[in-house]
Amino acid sequence: MHSGFVISRSDGRPMYLQIMEQIKERIAVGDWPRGAEIPSIRQLAATLRVSVITIKRVYQELERDGVIVTQQGKGSTVSDNPNVERPRYEDLVQHIDQAARVGTLLGFSPNELAVQIRQAAHKQREDIA
Repeated sequence: MHSGFVISRSDGRPMYLQIMEQIKERIAVGDWPRGAEIPSIRQLAATLRVSVITIKRVYQELERDGVIVTQQGKGSTVSDNPNVERPRYEDLVQHIDQAARVGTLLGFSPNELAVQIRQAAHKQREDIA
């Protein structure tokens, strides 16, 4: 449920914003449906190898925005009416640009990067089916 998060040190945005955006994307595309339980703060912090304070800030912002609901002792769930937008074409272009930057830094050729993107797209299709 919480694998696949990507935190980029070259992004320029704070980690908490990157994480928050990715949670909203998962909710928008239905990976985390309304009412679904989401990982605990400690659990997600450990998985992403970030501080508990960072994830706590993410959850506080998401709760303030009405995206999640937290009940003391019961954890957090996706709100019944989360205020998230579905990803747009411009979002895809931005993510591809970011992937190209990271791939270039890692020494991938354009063809190698294209292969990685194709494999990821095939995996997504398999996961959906």
